[in-house]
Amino acid sequence: MTITDEYLDEVTDRGPRASEVRTSMLDDVAGTWYQTGYLSRPIFLARAGFRQLAADLDVLVTAILDLPQRFYGGDIEACARAVGLVGPQVEAVVRSSSPAPSRLARADLYQDESGFRLIEMNMGSNLGGLDNAVLNEAMLKTPFIADFAARHELTYVDTMVELARSILIECGVPPDTRPFMAAVDYPPRYPSLESMLERSAAAFGPLGIDCRPAPLDRLAYHDDAVWLDDQRVDIVYRLFHLEDVQQPGFSELLEPLLRAIERDQVRMFTALDSDMYGSKGALTLLSDEAHRSRYSNEELASLDRLVPWTRTVRPGMVMVDGHRVHLVDYAVANQSELVLKPTAEHGGQGVVLGWMVDASTWRDRLHDALDQPYVVQRRIHPTLEQFPTDDGVEPWLMTWGAFTLATGFGGFWMRGSRDLDGGVVNMATGATAMCCFHQT
Repeated sequence: MTITDEYLDEVTDRGPRASEVRTSMLDDVAGTWYQTGYLSRPIFLARAGFRQLAADLDVLVTAILDLPQRFYGGDIEACARAVGLVGPQVEAVVRSSSPAPSRLARADLYQDESGFRLIEMNMGSNLGGLDNAVLNEAMLKTPFIADFAARHELTYVDTMVELARSILIECGVPPDTRPFMAAVDYPPRYPSLESMLERSAAAFGPLGIDCRPAPLDRLAYHDDAVWLDDQRVDIVYRLFHLEDVQQPGFSELLEPLLRAIERDQVRMFTALDSDMYGSKGALTLLSDEAHRSRYSNEELASLDRLVPWTRTVRPGMVMVDGHRVHLVDYAVANQSELVLKPTAEHGGQGVVLGWMVDASTWRDRLHDALDQPYVVQRRIHPTLEQFPTDDGVEPWLMTWGAFTLATGFGGFWMRGSRDLDGGVVNMATGATAMCCFHQT
């Protein structure tokens, strides 16, 4: 019997109603990203599964960050172009990159019958869900859940605490120093997020970092420093995306910040190369059988567990399960088992699920993607999680968001959907958040 089975049995016999659990959390999630909805119980992960996943993620992140060195002799520009970046994106990545790229990442995963499988790797400081521990803390205020967690030795990692530690480590902040950090976003997007960003920025205060949010165009550059109003900025916490660089006028806004970084007048967390490492094109290098000789047997074991078959969309032959096939022919014939994804978009933008469109649409989108920055990836068939309702239980499809940071494993952010066919699951399209408790 799994931990989840035990929980469902116990909550049915003597636990609170699902509506009571959700109501008890209202005050704790008010004003957060999660106030629009959350599920009726935590997700649980047993000791063996947690250990394996944490170890595999460490290998995966290390392998991704080593791509420029292992494939391109350390040439960041060549790596950026290879994974699908173009024009000003490449220049911004090269100019802001650091010798030691950030380990801040969120692996989005499904769990199938064999274990965890990677949907996509998200890297960089613009990740969602970093304040997920709000949900853990709110859940533990229900005595039934707190008692269950204690009896089963369940715990959680506070991602914000580990994030603050990682910022101090990766930005080289001297001990006993309290830096000032500006959390900076793309100006047109900033107004709609300002109130939530202010709450998130305030959370850094007790963790040793003074932080204020601002649009990029509010920064000033003078006296050999970067300023937000009258405060000298030590760290720019980057909320904007690499894809924003292609928006009209954004390169001009970014230019003085890039110069300040090059002159060592400010640190940026994270550098724009994080978005390069989070490109879906990076997974094609890890998935391709032609590159297996570059990795040890131990690395291959981890990568094979996590990374599904992924290839760049272009004409020609590819390997599939040990056989050479023509990519386009294979993709057309196996439509229901494949996903088409742009390499550098986020939030599910541009994704085409083969089993959700007709054959004509799939062929058209596939041919449109040829020699464009797109990948095709094998479908994952996830297992479903059962959640209590006031009348019984109902199945949900869960996306596991697993964080890594400079300090190691960084916690979970769970998102659920009632679209059980495996549609794109994110908060912008109506996903419902939840937390995870795991055994260590």
